[in-house]
Amino acid sequence: MAMNDTGSGKPGIGLIGLGTMGGALALNIAEKGFPIAVWNRTASVTTEFHAEAGPLAERIVPTATLADLVAAIAPPRAIILMVPAGPAVDDQLAALSPLLGPDDLVIDAGNANFHDTNRRQAAGLPFRFLGMGVSGGEEGARHGPAIMAGGEAADWARMAPVLQAIAAKAEDGTPCADHMGPAGAGHFVKAVHNGIEYADMQMIAETYGIMRDGLGMGATGIGQCFARWNEGVLRSYLVEISAAVSLARDPVGGGPLLDIIVDAAGQKGTGRWTAIEAQNLAAPIPVIEAAVMARNVSARRAERAAGEALYGRAAGKAVDVTPDDLEAALIAGKILCYAQGFAMISAAGKEFSWALDLPAIARVWRAGCIIRSAMLNDMAGALAEDPARNLILAPFFADHLRRSLPGLRRVVSAGALHGLALPALAAGLAWFDMMRTARGTANMIQAQRDFFGLHGFERLDGVKAPHGPWANDT
Repeated sequence: MAMNDTGSGKPGIGLIGLGTMGGALALNIAEKGFPIAVWNRTASVTTEFHAEAGPLAERIVPTATLADLVAAIAPPRAIILMVPAGPAVDDQLAALSPLLGPDDLVIDAGNANFHDTNRRQAAGLPFRFLGMGVSGGEEGARHGPAIMAGGEAADWARMAPVLQAIAAKAEDGTPCADHMGPAGAGHFVKAVHNGIEYADMQMIAETYGIMRDGLGMGATGIGQCFARWNEGVLRSYLVEISAAVSLARDPVGGGPLLDIIVDAAGQKGTGRWTAIEAQNLAAPIPVIEAAVMARNVSARRAERAAGEALYGRAAGKAVDVTPDDLEAALIAGKILCYAQGFAMISAAGKEFSWALDLPAIARVWRAGCIIRSAMLNDMAGALAEDPARNLILAPFFADHLRRSLPGLRRVVSAGALHGLALPALAAGLAWFDMMRTARGTANMIQAQRDFFGLHGFERLDGVKAPHGPWANDT
């Protein structure tokens, strides 16, 4: 039975947690024609939310207690959790356990660590459980997010009519909501999405830094540059908003708003989880790791000021690159970053025996989410041709890289020469140069390991001599 027609006069779906994201998602669900019951631990929040829902209030049932919420939903119930990741989710699941039956379904739609989702799925909960990554911020939650679900296929199928109705739609009309795989697969894919988000933002910030400190451009000119880039290959949400924030005026002082914002970036931890898990999977994602590092360094304002006082400010406004070089660098960096992210997802599929559909993931990311980009259509096509092939080896993206890599090299070189930090762009270039080198330098590392630990090595000529002559000295 459809959740907007339970036959009982009750909604078939509920939502717990009416914060910014939860409230926006509840309104989205109601707007798409699905009655919904809502509850928040602070009763006044529920009352105010319902009072301010306008015409949608008639599809929203406010409840005063958790038991009231459960009673207000027609069984088999579906309840979406929009509470902070971590212990709060476990507490909420424990509170729901005596109130729900085995056919009821709880959906954790927060930024959960996928290991926690795996644990909860395996814990023998007395109800059905689905882990769901939601991307797009408040605007996405209200008008169309990207949704990445993980759990039993039957539970996804049950929720799909609601989730696909509220999700963003790609240009071809396809809903940006799909089932990623079992257990924590949805939250894992969302974590990689967030890692790519960190990297994309960092690379944009690095090109901004070169324009500001290396070319002497003001915020308005930088904003115009981003706006122009957004009309081409780099068309994406993050480049679009980078233009908007660069062009914004300070309502207090009247100058560029960007110039008076403190240069210390916050984070909620999902990018860090991605970097940690990449190490566990032996999946190299240096651009994302560099972006996480850069955020951590950004928080050390006092130390950075002391460093500048000791060593002097980087020489600026004499960098021999052009805005076209910077655009090329960002194109190359973006391709390299996404290639690393999809390779990490592929590695997770093998490690956890998840049948992750890489083209489907790329399609889900085409709209609604923070990393939505014009490139994702082409990435979905390249991954469909050969999911096992790294994106940098796909002909379409190889052509893009051949054209854009010279610009990336000029930018990274200029940054190094002038002391302008480009950690993410430089990490992407170094990874690419390793990936295009058939004979690398790890033979030296293997010889070193054998010298001090007799770990052995293989020989190119196939001769069975696993140790060097130093082994005879031990």
